[in-house]
Amino acid sequence: MTPARRTLKAATAAALLLAASLGAVPHATAAAAPEPQALPTVSPTPQHLARAGADVPLPARVELVVADTTDTAARALVTEILRDHGVRRVEVTRKASGRAPLTVLLGPATRPDLARALRGTDVPAHAEGYALRATPGTVALGGTDATGQFYAAQTLRQLITARHAVAGASVSDFPSMRLRGSIEGFYGPPWTTAERLDQMDFLGEVKSNTYVYAPKDDPYHRDKWRDPYPADKLKELADLVDRAAANHVRFTFAVSPGGSICYSDPADVRALTAKLQALYDLGVRSFSVPLDDISYTKWNCAGDATAFGAPGRGPAAQAQVGLLNTVQRDFVAAHDGTNPLQMVPTEYGDLTDTAYKQEIRAHLDPAVEVMWTGTDVVPPEITDSQARQASQLFGRKVFVWDNYPVNDFGRTAGRLLLAPYDKREAGLSDNLSGLVSNPMNQEAASKLAVFTMSDFAWNDRGYDRTRSARQSALHLAGGDARVADAVQVFVDLNHMAPTFGSTPWQPQSPLLAAELTAFWKTYDTDPEAAVRSFAPTATTIERTPSVLRAGVPDQLFLHDADRWLTATEHWGAALRHGLAALKALAAQDRAAAEAARKAMDSEADTAARITVDPAEHHQLGPVKIADPYLQDFVTKVDALHDATAS
Repeated sequence: MTPARRTLKAATAAALLLAASLGAVPHATAAAAPEPQALPTVSPTPQHLARAGADVPLPARVELVVADTTDTAARALVTEILRDHGVRRVEVTRKASGRAPLTVLLGPATRPDLARALRGTDVPAHAEGYALRATPGTVALGGTDATGQFYAAQTLRQLITARHAVAGASVSDFPSMRLRGSIEGFYGPPWTTAERLDQMDFLGEVKSNTYVYAPKDDPYHRDKWRDPYPADKLKELADLVDRAAANHVRFTFAVSPGGSICYSDPADVRALTAKLQALYDLGVRSFSVPLDDISYTKWNCAGDATAFGAPGRGPAAQAQVGLLNTVQRDFVAAHDGTNPLQMVPTEYGDLTDTAYKQEIRAHLDPAVEVMWTGTDVVPPEITDSQARQASQLFGRKVFVWDNYPVNDFGRTAGRLLLAPYDKREAGLSDNLSGLVSNPMNQEAASKLAVFTMSDFAWNDRGYDRTRSARQSALHLAGGDARVADAVQVFVDLNHMAPTFGSTPWQPQSPLLAAELTAFWKTYDTDPEAAVRSFAPTATTIERTPSVLRAGVPDQLFLHDADRWLTATEHWGAALRHGLAALKALAAQDRAAAEAARKAMDSEADTAARITVDPAEHHQLGPVKIADPYLQDFVTKVDALHDATAS
């Protein structure tokens, strides 16, 4: 399905500057004819991508060669891609006729016809790996498994050029991390069914294989964990499981009993496994038992004190290990096709060796995946050394639950967190079993960051923040470069990534902040030049919301971002009026300065009164855009006007 392409009618020089600084290709370069050997950028970044020959035009008729071992989802996707790019007849066959203008081979890379067509392209041995080779007359898509076939199709989608040709590429690719995706693990209003279905499709597109269902405010996940889901809720979950499977995403069901479980009571263990069984019956094959955000200074029942002694780190771990080992041994290992159990330890965000971690390390079943958030709940960085220490502490590679771009804690109130992934070290795949993002309450708005996180998890050593940011913007923009420029302007206005401390791990509006600093420096000596040079930026900011609303195909994103877009319009207008006030002051036109200042203050006040949608988030209050830089600009203009008026 090809998103509608729309064109930005007016692009200013400031838009180019902002977009280029964020990793966009300048329009002059983008409009030039590409180099003959240039290949499209593919995301996530492949392990190996090279030119194999000339581009392969897509004719009106294509033979698609499949077999019983061809993945159904991959076949459907390839068919859709071909039809979206002008192929009128896709003839599905079991053997190539040799007479078709183009033959597309799809299936296991070991299938004889595929193996022949892939000669010259290495076929990875890794799970979920694939090889792709496009040469005149033939496009070969071979997976090491069914998921690899599906990922080969996702790469094919990105290799089709604007001229409806498949780039003549050789791709040998596989994920660096085994588990990649998102965990709906935040506090506040959970995602809707529509948003979750959207997330499954998105994860499939970015080659992420994991979605963990763990919304804190689902009562049946946490407070009412013993109670079975009502029939209507089970139906919703069943639909999600099916959509996940269609995208080769593992729907991982998490149930969090730690707040009330009696570890020593067999009835509670049976209640837990009964909950898991109900989801297994829906098709779930991945399970998690998070034990985070609970206390180990008290027991939930007297029986646990008898069984494990006085509450504390060691006894808590002993009780948890007993429960988890039972679930892994008696439920997970006893059910066909089930992946190893996942858990979140109570000590999930540090590198201190304690009696708790010692018990986990010594006695937790080695098959159980242990999640870790880094050196803090929201770590400012994750290094190879830290990950290696965490793996040693828990006695296995850890599975990172990265609390980004989640916005459910105090310092994130009123914010969208849109900055691309950063400060996670290349080489982490050596010490991690996987990485999942804990996104925002706003599902679709989270995609900008999660896209870049998926890029990193797939190929951490090949990750380039600037390139990934641009690709994320293009993905949201439906491939329209000018709309992607506007996306990146909006990202800069919502770039802040707070931690639990006072220093954010990603700064707010680095590009706008630098421009404003330069503006005021120039203003001190040449006010007219300063106003003239900064005016395009103010115009760009004011126009960005209309560009996004007209050009972004993702209506869920536009819904999530609506109030921030409206605030951006008003702040942009405030900048425009503020510049007019400064220009009038320089011309000693007091009436014009007064009128412009009044208009500026009105726009800024309107922007400041826009609040978060209570249906979307539990943290109410004003939305925040490029703070404090926009308000500081208004305040300074007010002060300059006051000084002149007096």
